Amino acid sequence: MTATPRRGTPAPALRSRPPSAPAEVSPARGPRPPPRPFHIRGNRCRLHWLPALRSPLLCSFHHPPLPCPLKDRTESNVRMAMTLEEAPWLGWLLVKALMRFAFMVVNNLVAIPSYICYVIILQPLRVLDSKRFWYIEGIMYKWLLGMVASWGWYAGYTVMEWGEDIKAVSKDEAVMLVNHQATGDVCTLMMCLQDKGLVVAQMMWLMDHIFKYTNFGIVSLVHGDFFIRQGRSYRDQQLLLLKKHLENNYRSRDRKWIVLFPEGGFLRKRRETSQAFAKKNNLPFLTNVTLPRSGATKVILNALVAQQKNGSPAGGDAKELDSKSKGLQWIIDTTIAYPKAEPIDIQTWILGYRKPTVTHVHYRIFPIKDVPLETDDLTTWLYQRFVEKEDLLSHFYETGAFPPSKGHKEAVSREMTLSNLWIFLIQSFAFLSGYMWLLFW
Repeated sequence: MTATPRRGTPAPALRSRPPSAPAEVSPARGPRPPPRPFHIRGNRCRLHWLPALRSPLLCSFHHPPLPCPLKDRTESNVRMAMTLEEAPWLGWLLVKALMRFAFMVVNNLVAIPSYICYVIILQPLRVLDSKRFWYIEGIMYKWLLGMVASWGWYAGYTVMEWGEDIKAVSKDEAVMLVNHQATGDVCTLMMCLQDKGLVVAQMMWLMDHIFKYTNFGIVSLVHGDFFIRQGRSYRDQQLLLLKKHLENNYRSRDRKWIVLFPEGGFLRKRRETSQAFAKKNNLPFLTNVTLPRSGATKVILNALVAQQKNGSPAGGDAKELDSKSKGLQWIIDTTIAYPKAEPIDIQTWILGYRKPTVTHVHYRIFPIKDVPLETDDLTTWLYQRFVEKEDLLSHFYETGAFPPSKGHKEAVSREMTLSNLWIFLIQSFAFLSGYMWLLFW
């Protein structure tokens, strides 16, 4: 390729010059700028004038495309395509969540007032036959908890049970010690205990006082659940109130099971404090659970077990205790595990925007005679149980299953199911009752 010389000007010699060479100086034109670099865009090469040649340099070579602009553009297009494809699904998810929320609101507006109206109407029976009254109240209470369980059931949130079969002790008195990760733990227990006979009807919950102000708070107050306020400044007072509550309500209302969360709060809120306490006092360092508090457990055991050694019943008036009752007999160590350690909260349970999930619950039963009652020994015993929970959860998060129980080679799981017919019947009863009370008033 040659350049056409200007008239009256000799043709310059063609020679290569490194890009870093200094610019040539012409007496008439001054300093000459260095050649401009090629500007490559996509698969094309833009032409520039080389001052030394005074002619366009035609780019005839082939070069590979630069990856960055094309890659960014491709990823952007893929993201846009994925967004467009997911738009109908996201829209349906939003519509479904709104429909579920609307049904939940109507369900509460119908079922809870109906429950309260039945309790008011049955007050004469409470005076004449207290045991029968609390039996009927317990059945209605179980139905209400079954409705809450059905919200998760139809969203695909099911339960797989592991360990010992607690149906064998469903007619005895027991305390459940449960690890606490999120508000969905309560809903999970409401579901997995529905097929355990009258356990839910005769159960007493110990839960955070904030639940008192929810839509279900008034039902729990009538049923006799205990709302405990967290915090060191309230601790002693709350334990005295718990002792008094057990004495006034446990035996008189024919309660048999107590659900307790010994950690005293959610895992995400207490983990850092628990680990600092463990490091300071040379205690086990836990990550999947926190160190339990023994105060409420000690009050329950002392109220329902200790006095039985003297031959007198604990937790209420002796006249109100059934002669066939054997008192508190079992501690059920309950461990709840969520896939990938992602717990379900109450909002997810209601709205159902999370994909179907199987929650895993592991049971281990201890006879009450093997549980120490002295404060220090009881605290040590509780620490041992939660160290075992730590190992159980670590194994589950690594393998997706709980390890086999002692004396067994393989772990056996049981899928918990709810009867669709039973759910339909209790929901129908709730809506018919609401319609009846509306006409009555």
